[in-house]
Amino acid sequence: MLHHFRFGIQRLAFAPSFTLNDSENESVRIIPSCTLSSSPAPKQALPARRIMPLESSLCGEVAASSAAPRVPRGKRGGQQALHCAVCEKEFRFKSVLQVHFRVHTGEKPFECTFCGKKFSHSGNLKSHVRTHTGEKPFESTVCQEKFTGSGILRQHLRTHTGEKPFECTVCKKSFTASWSLRDHLRTHTGDKPFECAVCTKKFTAGGVLRKHLRTHTGEKPFECAVCKKRFTEGGDLRKHLRTHTGEKPFECTECQRSFTSSGNLRTHLRTHTGEKPFECTVCKKSFNRSGALRTHLLTHTGHKPFKCTVCKKNFALSGNLKKHLRTHVIG
Repeated sequence: MLHHFRFGIQRLAFAPSFTLNDSENESVRIIPSCTLSSSPAPKQALPARRIMPLESSLCGEVAASSAAPRVPRGKRGGQQALHCAVCEKEFRFKSVLQVHFRVHTGEKPFECTFCGKKFSHSGNLKSHVRTHTGEKPFESTVCQEKFTGSGILRQHLRTHTGEKPFECTVCKKSFTASWSLRDHLRTHTGDKPFECAVCTKKFTAGGVLRKHLRTHTGEKPFECAVCKKRFTEGGDLRKHLRTHTGEKPFECTECQRSFTSSGNLRTHLRTHTGEKPFECTVCKKSFNRSGALRTHLLTHTGHKPFKCTVCKKNFALSGNLKKHLRTHVIG
């Protein structure tokens, strides 16, 4: 439920149903189920704002957006600015404001006919439907990789340019996409709103939960068209396909060495910078790869998860098991 709305020059408490009327005889019906805190009207009147009704189709709740006089800009002359009644963000068009308002109401009126997933914007639904149809009309001019939506393409292009316009205000880490920053912020707040219905494990992002669920179902929906190998994630399939094509679109600016994925390039760059962000909590030794840290931790735990099927000997590393198996073949 929304906490408060700004109506013209004062804040009102939602009480029994009543009606607000503006100068153009438009009315806004207030639903009594909402609870707002009242505050006294300011001493001096502010410029008049035109109240515009916005009603949620979910609960019938009505909020008011206001339009205040503004300085003319360009050809639009004296067109009035529209303000969200909840966060007061400014918009040029009422239709855009109505779409934005769904951020506050949680309303998602556009439903996919394939899987039933719902969206707050028709454009997001169109992009999603292409994941079912396979259509990818947006192509990268750098590596020719194709995407279902223009927004996804813009995010992808930043992996080539290195642009990361979204910065965390806590640790200053930057991201190529706003949703990546949103998910990252939960690592600071500890918020994990997405819970697995099977094992009750919680996650910071819905996408991470979906990937996790496949560990229970064994689902691998992404298949390589060349060798038929299957993957749990689309990103893993894209990386794998480059092993067939030989494509290495990610180039190191220091030594011009190329890589099949942006992740491999990031790891490689640490050989130039000397950065080792992965630290062992036991002995404080640091590593430039998370995989190297996991391997190192086995020296502390003594865990040997890889067993030889011939002689039942256990090994800490899969690579050591592979070498051992050759001793049986030679024998």
